[in-house]
Amino acid sequence: MGLFSRKSKEEEKATLDSGLAKTKESFFQKLTKTILGKSTVDDSVLDNLEETLITSDVGVETTLKIIERLQERIRRDKYISTSELNSILRAEIAQLLRQPQTEFPASFDAPMPKNPYVILVVGVNGVGKTTTIAKLAYRYKQAGKQVMLGAADTFRAAAVEQLTLWADRVGVPIVQQGMGADPASVAYDTLQSALAKGSDVVIIDTAGRLHNKIGLMNELSKIRKVMQKLVPDAPHEVLLVLDASTGQNAIEQARQFTQATDVNALALTKLDGTAKGGVIIGISDQFRIPVRYIGLGEKMTDLQMFNPDTFVESLFA
Repeated sequence: MGLFSRKSKEEEKATLDSGLAKTKESFFQKLTKTILGKSTVDDSVLDNLEETLITSDVGVETTLKIIERLQERIRRDKYISTSELNSILRAEIAQLLRQPQTEFPASFDAPMPKNPYVILVVGVNGVGKTTTIAKLAYRYKQAGKQVMLGAADTFRAAAVEQLTLWADRVGVPIVQQGMGADPASVAYDTLQSALAKGSDVVIIDTAGRLHNKIGLMNELSKIRKVMQKLVPDAPHEVLLVLDASTGQNAIEQARQFTQATDVNALALTKLDGTAKGGVIIGISDQFRIPVRYIGLGEKMTDLQMFNPDTFVESLFA
């Protein structure tokens, strides 16, 4: 299958199963040790389960929430067998992953709730931000949408060059003014061009400089204000891209960015290369922000819209 092939739903499910293989193997090896030789869930099982979840990068806060719910269940039912633990965990994790999604398109093929639909992408360098933008552009283009990119990460020359290269490869137009240009000016020109050309989806890259959070906050606020002169409710998605393989560091990045701007959507990349996929559960629960996209490989089609129930089904399959 080539870089620009399109996948069926069955192939996407197979990609998800394959992409979560390392996380599943690690998690269930630990879970098996947790219940080894036990028939019921007692305090020692709960203690071991707590350690299993924390070392699977679910995070302390979310782990304690899961353990407390299990304790409540035991108090209510008086008895939980270890054979029931999987199904109970499955239900609890699915509940934690279900976050309210307001006016997001349900799939790449779905009609856009706004026109143009504006996605502002944030995240530090190295998390896969540029390739995520390229994959988003590709998936929306494959679904018949007119897509335009804006290279507003003008802090690094390489960022503009890389995004321009990907725009050419995917076959979508891009607005860029080179390194050192005013990011807000680039965003404004991108929206202006998108409106003139009747674009359905606009994806704008931004610089991710966490060492100067106030500067980042001011820059993103300025970008938002100039865009709203043309599209009053833009951006519709402020998409934070995180590298799942960094585990707890991804949670810290989420904390920093949510303090700096109004993030309302998450993309988790590099899930296929890590056993730390449990970080999705912690991030979704702690920040009450829906995971919108997950990256499961190098191909353009390996970026998928996140479905909590499908994810949990694959994780526990």
